[in-house]
Amino acid sequence: MEKRRIHFTFRGDVQGVGFRWRASQAARMYGLTGWVENEYDGTVEMELQGTDSEINAVLDVISSGRFVDITDVRKKYIPLEDERDFRIIG
Repeated sequence: MEKRRIHFTFRGDVQGVGFRWRASQAARMYGLTGWVENEYDGTVEMELQGTDSEINAVLDVISSGRFVDITDVRKKYIPLEDERDFRIIG
């Protein structure tokens, strides 16, 4: 399967609910690279790089969080980057 990189913006109850931690754990579990960061407007931004099935698996883990309530997701396909890990910014 071909790898791709997607930039996500999540809205809803996504800060202060373990979103970034869950994203980091899931990305590492599935071997994806990228980053996740809280924004000042209450959104969470994230970039994931991997196959479609891996990216979907990470999104499933994140959205299954007990206190996470995603009300809107925006995504944009962007060029692949040469990186080796997934990190939490901020």
